[in-house]
Amino acid sequence: MKGLYFQKSSTNEEITFVFQERENLPITEDNYVKLQVKACALSQINTKLLAEMKMEKEFFPVGREIAGIVLDVGNKVSFFQPDDEVVGILPLDSEDPGLCEVVRVHEHYLVHKPEKVTWTEAAGTIRDGVRAYTALHYLSHLSSGKSVLIMDGASALGMIAIQLAHHRGAKVISTAGSLEDKQCLERLRPSLARVIDVSNGKAHVAESCLEETGGLGVDIVLDAGVRLYSKDDEPAVKLQLLPHKHDIITLLGVGGHWVTTEENLQLDPPDSHCLFLKGATVAFLNDEVWNLSNVQQGKYLCILKDVMEKLSSGVFRPQLDEPIPLYEAKVSMEVVQKNQGRKKQVVQF
Repeated sequence: MKGLYFQKSSTNEEITFVFQERENLPITEDNYVKLQVKACALSQINTKLLAEMKMEKEFFPVGREIAGIVLDVGNKVSFFQPDDEVVGILPLDSEDPGLCEVVRVHEHYLVHKPEKVTWTEAAGTIRDGVRAYTALHYLSHLSSGKSVLIMDGASALGMIAIQLAHHRGAKVISTAGSLEDKQCLERLRPSLARVIDVSNGKAHVAESCLEETGGLGVDIVLDAGVRLYSKDDEPAVKLQLLPHKHDIITLLGVGGHWVTTEENLQLDPPDSHCLFLKGATVAFLNDEVWNLSNVQQGKYLCILKDVMEKLSSGVFRPQLDEPIPLYEAKVSMEVVQKNQGRKKQVVQF
């Protein structure tokens, strides 16, 4: 039985993905479930976070968003039984790669998969669903009538966030980084209030948002990264597609919430003062936060269940690429790790 792992070079820069033979899993004990994996979605590996959490290993397991069938349960498992169809996200410290035929996982990281949801849909939606819920529900208190700016709306996360915002009755504005993304967003139903094309570098995100909201500014912003410095200090691609932090602050309304994916956000005193005058807040979207805090396990399971319910009812319609077999996972992970893919890639067993 083979599993996919990654190995960092001695320079801590390059990542190599390798298949390794795994021994048969031991008998399932306590609260653990033995799972036959049917699908596993691919996401970037945050090597910096692993280093900070002292979780680095010579070979680190790859693949965490899984869907599959329960083969066996431990003597303390209370939520599942053999033959149940489940979906979940393996914890950061999991010793098993999701890109393997059979894994062991604690029952508190799994929920039942609805019957009408396919394996690839379940695995391909679960993580972005958690991220969207964390950003819009827990960090910014989304409600009906709010105006929301979703940056890079045609991305896997952006699409789920847009659908969640629409479901809650919000007015949604989004940015598109290419003509293809713009056309994709314009085809969405219900329609977006505005699609801002930033592909040519000429669109002014702040001006467009203020115009759309009658000068009031938006209530919630979910960014996809921001520019922190002047034009001369930023890479050309980042300069073209991402707004400057001052633009985000400008377009925020009174009492607005800025949810950022920029973990190294730097705010100068004038930036903080402007946010103070607006009574606005800044929150950081770390989708691993549920993994790092055991006291929040109940809320986490509620999110997982709600994501599956909305996927089953058609509220969530994920942007998935064509499923790939396990033997292609190594090459696909190299693409995902370089952030070169747009649609969610899922390995089907």
